[in-house]
Amino acid sequence: MNYLGFYHYGIYFLTTAGIFGVMALALNIQWGLSGVFNLGIAGFFAVGAYASALMTGAPDPEHWGGFALPLIVGIVAAMLTSGLVAFVIGAATIRLRSDYLAIATLGIAEIIRLVIKNEGEITGGVRGLTGIPSPFNSDNQLVMLAIVLIAVVVLYWLADRARISPWGRVLRGIRENEDAAMAAGKYVTRFRLEAFVVGAAFMGLAGALYASFIGFISPEAFKPVYGTFLIWVMLIAGGSGNNVGALVGTFLVWLVWSFSSLLTDLLPGGLATQAGAVRILLIGLLLQVILLARPEGLFPEKSPPLIGRSRKTRGDIQQKHS
Repeated sequence: MNYLGFYHYGIYFLTTAGIFGVMALALNIQWGLSGVFNLGIAGFFAVGAYASALMTGAPDPEHWGGFALPLIVGIVAAMLTSGLVAFVIGAATIRLRSDYLAIATLGIAEIIRLVIKNEGEITGGVRGLTGIPSPFNSDNQLVMLAIVLIAVVVLYWLADRARISPWGRVLRGIRENEDAAMAAGKYVTRFRLEAFVVGAAFMGLAGALYASFIGFISPEAFKPVYGTFLIWVMLIAGGSGNNVGALVGTFLVWLVWSFSSLLTDLLPGGLATQAGAVRILLIGLLLQVILLARPEGLFPEKSPPLIGRSRKTRGDIQQKHS
């Protein structure tokens, strides 16, 4: 048995799952926490990837950028650029109803991909960007895995703190009843825009990690089926509104997607191409089975504890009202 091959594939699987986990947590801030229906995930993912690649990549006379800066600079540039793009988009669309907002963000994401594809002087066009260095210029895959896992842990902690914070409670109130939130004096548009921008910034972070991990990016990597459809399936299957569910759903769906890829690679050339559509069908069937068995996902959302009350105090209140 080729144990070395299994080892390298295991590192690759965990690293990519971690990057998708960052995007699932980011989407959970937008949709699970505040009800912002974003179908433009791939666009913010791409913006972050290209912003980081231009900052950290090697100089190339064929396109602008290539400043060979450290990865941390690329991450900051990716988050700021994705957040800024989200602010511009959100300022114009965030007042739309969920279905119209979904159509608008999907269309804008495709526009971003087409601009990247045709703007050769900045993005390299269809050729993409090459020579993106790994962190610390190290060839050890464990270094990248460690950085991705740190990003997942930090984002999970931030998202969980946001969920139980006053800001998170307002967002959940807006998600459940926007009119009641407005009647309570909350500036609904501002809060929704904040959630949209914060989530998009972390999608840009995922793009920076992806660019550094793969070392090459092109417009083909940011098609909606990979950058948007899979992320939504991961969150809905795991449990919208639950950060643990977002990560579990990511691991489960990516496991099915990767395993089906290994099976289709064993088929002859023509059949392997046709079997690509079957992989999407398998993901859809998995989602249907989970939703039929557990409509709220594997890990349904739970009401967060009230901050400032001890367990004893909450127990006394519950006993008093029982």
